[in-house]
Amino acid sequence: MRRRGNYKLLDKFSWYVPGIGGILVLMALLMVGALAGAIVNWIAIAAFGTEVALSYGQVISYPVMFIPPMIYASIKSASCSAENTGYRLDSENFTPLGAAVCALLACAGTLAIGFCCDGINALLPEMPEYLKEAMQSLTGGNFLLNFICVGIFAPFFEEWLCRGMVLRGLLKGTRMHPAAAIPLSALVFAIIHFNLWQAVPAFIMGCLFGYVYYRTGSLKITMLMHAVNNTFSLICGHIDALEDMDSWMDAMPYGTYALISTACFLLICLVILAFRKIPVNTPGGNIDETAPIFESYEV
Repeated sequence: MRRRGNYKLLDKFSWYVPGIGGILVLMALLMVGALAGAIVNWIAIAAFGTEVALSYGQVISYPVMFIPPMIYASIKSASCSAENTGYRLDSENFTPLGAAVCALLACAGTLAIGFCCDGINALLPEMPEYLKEAMQSLTGGNFLLNFICVGIFAPFFEEWLCRGMVLRGLLKGTRMHPAAAIPLSALVFAIIHFNLWQAVPAFIMGCLFGYVYYRTGSLKITMLMHAVNNTFSLICGHIDALEDMDSWMDAMPYGTYALISTACFLLICLVILAFRKIPVNTPGGNIDETAPIFESYEV
């Protein structure tokens, strides 16, 4: 007998391909994790005071939220890995575009769709003051700590859940049609943001992220897209001239805003058409199979 590598962080989840029931369990465990994260914040406030807790608490409590679903998925995957075929969370199906072109297109599409979402968010009711203050603390506080939280942790953990587990499970576990699986996974992505003002753009972006994942199977690409969006927002939050801006419409004439929005929409269409050049090898997308860990030697 020989053992295949099961040491990579993302590979260890490959053999758990959740169906609808499993996805609901993951979501329930995420809620348990969110409660645990809130408790960590309360402890930090009690021990170190509100100011310190607000600065450092999120960096600690945010990953805590994902620990229960990750432990569950890891155990379920390990129990299936000896004999069952799995599906990798991260594949590299970039032909004929190539990895670099896919990454550049994905980043450009992300920034473009983020700009378009800004106009949609402007149609929503005004954000409550407490939520506005919470959002500003994530984008306007200590840059390094906020970058760790929104630029590294959020892309990694949220993409692991929404694309790596949910979308992969819908495509490969339930064999759901991509036209239904991608928006359903985007809906999960929206729900875990816990407020309307983040949920609406999260759903729209989640559809693009999901489509890219369906075509490439690459979780690294969707993590990059997520990181680009969050880091761009973080940088804008540290520019004094944009600090009080509710929408890009506040920063430019309406005609300029409309022109840029149109250009962004066309760019998104071009990005989607470019990713369509990547042929889909299976009905469930370009998500690679992986063999059981233990295999017999060939005689």
